[in-house]
Amino acid sequence: MKPIPAGYQAVFETVVTPEMTVDFEELGKVHPVYATYWMTKHMELASRKIILPFLEPDEDGIGYEVRVRHLASALPGMRVRITARHRRTEGNRVYAVCVAENELGDRIGEGETVQVILPREKIAAIFDRLRRRFEEVRRG
Repeated sequence: MKPIPAGYQAVFETVVTPEMTVDFEELGKVHPVYATYWMTKHMELASRKIILPFLEPDEDGIGYEVRVRHLASALPGMRVRITARHRRTEGNRVYAVCVAENELGDRIGEGETVQVILPREKIAAIFDRLRRRFEEVRRG
């Protein structure tokens, strides 16, 4: 991986849809606002945008850790902006801090992500081993 400049940022923007509101499946719809799990996904997405320009052709990143604090709400129809900022790189781990704001300028979330950079070949081997184990268990 090429060095990522200190403070390098990436942004993801979206408009909250009804599908992005809190729905706990078997427990049903709970709150008609932007769900924490969607915010978490979007923080991972913004953080991934940080690494993409710096990966070598034979590398990829894989999620390792996500921490999110959900501070306020966004309603369906509101624009949400997630900004991820590169904090540091240690070995093959890339650390980012994230901030989520609704279109009113309210800070609705903050978090941190860690991605591990590995050769694509190694990632594929990890997934292949998992797939084989799963198939063995399924076969009984």
